[in-house]
Amino acid sequence: MKNRLSLLVFIISNSIMANVTLPTIFSDNMVLQRNSEVKFWGWANPKEEVKITPSWNNQEYKITADSYAYWQITIPTPKEGGPFSILFKGYNEVVLNNILIGEVWLCSGQSNMEMSANWGIENGDEVVKNANNSKIRFFTVPKQTATTPQNNLSGNWIECSPETMKNFSAVGYFFAKRLQEDLKNVPIGLISSNWGGTSAEVWMPETVFKKEPELLKATADYKPNEYCPVEPSRVFNAMINPLVGFKIAGTIWYQGESNVGSAIYDKTFSTLISSWRTLWNDDFPFYFVQIAPYNYGENHFGGAQVRDFQRRTLQVPKTGMAVTSDISTTDDIHPKNKKSVGIRLANLALANTYKTNSNLVNGPLFKDITIDKNRIAVRFDYSDGLYFKDKRSDQFEIAGSDDVYYLAKAEIKNNTVILTSNKVKNPKKVRFAWTNIAQSYLFNKANLPASTFISE
Repeated sequence: MKNRLSLLVFIISNSIMANVTLPTIFSDNMVLQRNSEVKFWGWANPKEEVKITPSWNNQEYKITADSYAYWQITIPTPKEGGPFSILFKGYNEVVLNNILIGEVWLCSGQSNMEMSANWGIENGDEVVKNANNSKIRFFTVPKQTATTPQNNLSGNWIECSPETMKNFSAVGYFFAKRLQEDLKNVPIGLISSNWGGTSAEVWMPETVFKKEPELLKATADYKPNEYCPVEPSRVFNAMINPLVGFKIAGTIWYQGESNVGSAIYDKTFSTLISSWRTLWNDDFPFYFVQIAPYNYGENHFGGAQVRDFQRRTLQVPKTGMAVTSDISTTDDIHPKNKKSVGIRLANLALANTYKTNSNLVNGPLFKDITIDKNRIAVRFDYSDGLYFKDKRSDQFEIAGSDDVYYLAKAEIKNNTVILTSNKVKNPKKVRFAWTNIAQSYLFNKANLPASTFISE
C-alpha cells in the first residue's frame, strides 16, 4: 500500500511539474522553411515522451526528452502553403496555429537594417498604408546582451500589417515584397535581429576569438558606447545563438559603418559568415549591403577601405553584395531609400538562390588589370554596357611602385577601362572611388554602380 501511494505521489508530482515548452521562435503565425527538414526543439521532463503532429500531413512524430530535460527532432515540411497547426503533446499540450510554409530569411546588422518606416524612409506614409500582407510574417528579436550563449529569447511572430510593418526593418520588408513578385506570392518569414551602432565583433561567437586572436586584438581600442555594447560576442549570445538551428533560406546583412577604421574587416566579416554557417550546419546564402558613401570627418579613406573589404568578401562562396553609392547622400549615414536596397538584395537572391531572375543584378566588380607600358587596362565582371554617368570619369587613380596615386585619364573601350597619367610612367596599381564620400560614376547597362576597389 505504501509503495502504491509513493508511486501515485510520484506520478501526480511529475504530471504537475511536467511542462512541454518551446523556445519563443516557435509561435503562432510563424513561417517554416518549405521543402525542408525543419528542426524543432524544446524542453520537457526527463524521459517524458513528446508527440508532435503537424496538420500538413497529420503524421505523429515522437521524441523523448533527455536527462537534461531537452529534446529535438527533425520533421519534413511540404511545399509552400497554409495556414497549418502543430500539436505538441506530452503531459500537457501546446498547439501552434496559423502557421505558413514558405521562405524564411534572417535580417541582421546595425541601424540601416534596423531602420523602419517610423524612422523616416522615402515615401514612408504611402508604404505603410499599403502594407497589408498576411503572407509576410515578422519576428523581431529584442535588444539584449549576455556573457554566455543563451537558448531562448522573447518575442513572437506577427502578420504584416500597416501597424506592424511601420516598426519593422524596412529593408527586410522590401526584400520580402520583391521575393514574392517572382516566387508567386510564396509566404515569407523575416527574423529581424539588429542593433544600431554595433560592430561586427559583437555578432560573433566567442569560439571565433579563441581560434583567431587577431580578431580579438582588433577590438582592444573600442571605446564604450552609450547606445550599444562593444564587447565581443555579447549581442551574438543573446540575439543570434537562440535562433541557431531554426531553418532559414539565408541571411541578409547591413553593417560596416561601425567598423570604419578597421584594418582587417575583410577577415572579420568573412569569419562572421563562416561561423554562423558552421553553427547552423548549413551553407546558406549570405547577401549583404555595401555601406554607402558618408563623410566620416578627418578619416578620408576608412569608409572606402571598408567598402573594398566588403567587395573582397565576395570571395566567400554563396555571397552577394548590393552596392548603394547611387541611392544615398554623403551627409546622411542613414540613407532614406530603403526600397531600392531591399530590391537589390532580393534580386541577388532571385538570381542566385531561386534562379528565377536572369537579369543583370550586380554592378561592375573589379576583375583584374593588364599593364602595357604607361597604360593600365581594367577589366570588370558584370561589365556589359559599361558607361560613365554624366560623362564623369575622374574617379580612377593610378600609382607606380612608390604608391603615390595620381588622377588618371579614363576611357572605356570594349567594356574595359583604359587608364593613363602623364605623372605615372610605369603604373603598377589602380584604385577607384577611393574616398569616403565617393559616389560611383561608373555603371553598367543595368544602371548599377561599380564598387570601390583598390588593385593591390
